[in-house]
Amino acid sequence: MKTLQHYIDGRWVSPIEPGSVFPVINPADETQVAEIRMGSAADVELAVAAAHRAFASFASTPLDERLEMLRRLKAIFVRRIDEMADAITTEMGAPHDMSRDAQAASGPDHIEATLVAALQLDWETRIGTSNVVREPVGVCGLVTPWNWPINQIMAKVAPAIAAGCTVVLKPSEQAPLSAQLVAEFIDEAKLPPGVFNMVHGTGPAVGHAMSAHPLIEMMSFTGSTRAGIDVAKTAADTVKRVAQELGGKSPNLIFADADLERALGNSIRRCFYNTGQSCNAPTRMLVERSVYEQAVHIVRRLAEATVVGDPRLPGKHIGPLSSRIQFERVQAYMQIGIDEGARLVTGGPGRAQGFERGYYVRPTVFADVHNQMRIAREEIFGPVLAMIPFDSLEEAIEIANDTPYGLAAYLHTSDMSKAHAVARRLRAGSVHINGAGQGYAEPFGGFKQSGNGRECGAYGLLEFLELKSINGYYAA
Repeated sequence: MKTLQHYIDGRWVSPIEPGSVFPVINPADETQVAEIRMGSAADVELAVAAAHRAFASFASTPLDERLEMLRRLKAIFVRRIDEMADAITTEMGAPHDMSRDAQAASGPDHIEATLVAALQLDWETRIGTSNVVREPVGVCGLVTPWNWPINQIMAKVAPAIAAGCTVVLKPSEQAPLSAQLVAEFIDEAKLPPGVFNMVHGTGPAVGHAMSAHPLIEMMSFTGSTRAGIDVAKTAADTVKRVAQELGGKSPNLIFADADLERALGNSIRRCFYNTGQSCNAPTRMLVERSVYEQAVHIVRRLAEATVVGDPRLPGKHIGPLSSRIQFERVQAYMQIGIDEGARLVTGGPGRAQGFERGYYVRPTVFADVHNQMRIAREEIFGPVLAMIPFDSLEEAIEIANDTPYGLAAYLHTSDMSKAHAVARRLRAGSVHINGAGQGYAEPFGGFKQSGNGRECGAYGLLEFLELKSINGYYAA
């Protein structure tokens, strides 16, 4: 069993102050696989000092040298992809195939998208006699979640390095094994000491110290809306830049003219993917009333055909939830749905059949939900779908937008003119028409309480850059 250390100034180090020990639990069998000696504000101080010392030199490093560092990092990522996949499966329960092909693969894919964006970006622009240049923000604090650990780490680390920033990362204490490997990869890629630093710990201890630190000039946070609010409030005292990717309760509009089997099949897969632990999951299914009962019947069949299995085995099944806390939270919401009077179509409270250990839950569908129920308004973060009928296009859009969130939205129709019109009226950062996916170059982020700023490709790179106008740079 590993005891995980911090990575500061190019070295593996133990916490400065003796602190609590956090057990890392495998959600598939509830066994302990590692432990973390949790960090404190003192460790943050050490990491920020290292990043601050490294910044001036790294910021002035030519772009092609910074990009070459990323290419080395990508090559290591690809070579050690199986290690990364195993770590993600062990720490948060993503099934083997998904862990390798989606979770771990997002690391090198984010690096490649950043490389392309950096080479295409206009780093300097002449406007009259002025030269408008892009420069790195400075020392950046990165806080990442457990549900897509590498996706979120590399969506921040890759553009920060390309921009010339130095960073302090606080990964989720629930999913630290993948972050530990990232630090190993960066060490092997020989990035200059202090460019990348990592401190393990809780949000209230380590995350708060980062948000409040006067030498950190930007906080990039992914997590719950509640925690994001705390980050923004703490960061406000030092007027630092804050970029946030927060919660979601994404609507999925199913119109009567859609190919129901195809639309509902895609919708169920997306809702239950990663065991429902994705902030952009389509968890509110709005169905036109004329096909509503038919849709409920199809969804029940599809949900009951969803296999729950051991994440260490290959296959297209879903795995356990990530932790006991998450398991209990999802169980509570299932009971809330029943108590609110929603029709339980399939699933419900209790462990998935065949499991006595591990945080396995039943894929669950509620019908006859209305948009004021808690299961329709609050982010559950599990394989739980709420089905809501609608009578008109206007009502569908009204229900879809009646949420404090705005991360993603989905719609299915055979009428592309209608699809285009509806997509423009949905208040969300990403809209998916008829099951279309999203790549690593398109901007990812939300409206309203789903956050601010964007990640991925050129849009993610710009978050880590400042604009400077050098007036009189060119002779009149």
